[in-house]
Amino acid sequence: MNFLPSAASKIRGSLILVVALGLMVSQANAVCISALEVTVQVTLLETRSGKGLSDYSEVVVWLVPVHTLRPVSLNGGLPPYRMMQQNKMFEPRLLVVPVGSVVEFRNRDPWFHNAFSLSNGMRFDIGPNRPGVQKAVRFDRPGAAYVFCDIHPQMAAVILAVDSPYFGVSDKTGHISIGNIPPGTYFVHVWYENAASQPLEALQRTVVLNGEHRNKPKIFIALAKRAPSN
Repeated sequence: MNFLPSAASKIRGSLILVVALGLMVSQANAVCISALEVTVQVTLLETRSGKGLSDYSEVVVWLVPVHTLRPVSLNGGLPPYRMMQQNKMFEPRLLVVPVGSVVEFRNRDPWFHNAFSLSNGMRFDIGPNRPGVQKAVRFDRPGAAYVFCDIHPQMAAVILAVDSPYFGVSDKTGHISIGNIPPGTYFVHVWYENAASQPLEALQRTVVLNGEHRNKPKIFIALAKRAPSN
C-alpha cells in the first residue's frame, strides 16, 4: 500500500517556508500580568519562480515554555479532540493536540472503518469501527502520527501532538494567531508536513515574550525543501 502523507507531496521543485513572527499585547489580568498574542504570517514560495503557492495552510507553529510568570499544565482538564470518519475521509485532515490529549474517532459513514497508525512512537489500531460508533486514542508522546484506514486506502490524515498548549495552524492565507500566552521565555517550533525533520529542528529558537512593546521586530525563518518528484 502506498502511504503518501498528503497531496502537498505532489508539488515539484523546491519550496521555501518563510515565517514572520510578530508579537502584541492582547489583554491584561487583575494582577497586571499581561496575556500576549503571537501572530505569525507564513508564505510558501517556489524557489525557481519566486511565486507564492495558492494555499499556505497547515503550517504549525507552537511555543514551548521555558520560564513563565504563571504555571503551565498540559495534563489538567484537557478536552477531548475529535477526528471524524465521514464520506470516506478523515476530518480534519490535520489535527493538532497537546500531549496527553484523547482523540475520539467517530464513524459517521454507513460502512466500517479501521483507523490505524504505524508512526514511530505513536502506533495504534482502533480495530473495525462500526457506523455510529466512537473509539478513542490517547496521545502521550510528542510527534506526528500519520493515520490511515486499512479498509479505504484513500483515507489519510495527520495528528500532531505538541508539548505545549500554545499552538496555531495557518489558514490558506498563511495567518496564525496564538493567544493567551503568559510572558516568559519560549522555544519556537515549526512543523510542515512537506518538510524534512532535520531542517525543521534547525528552526528552533528561543524568544522572550513580554509586554514592554506592542510590536516586536519580525523574525523571518527560511526553510528550503525539495519535494518528491513522483
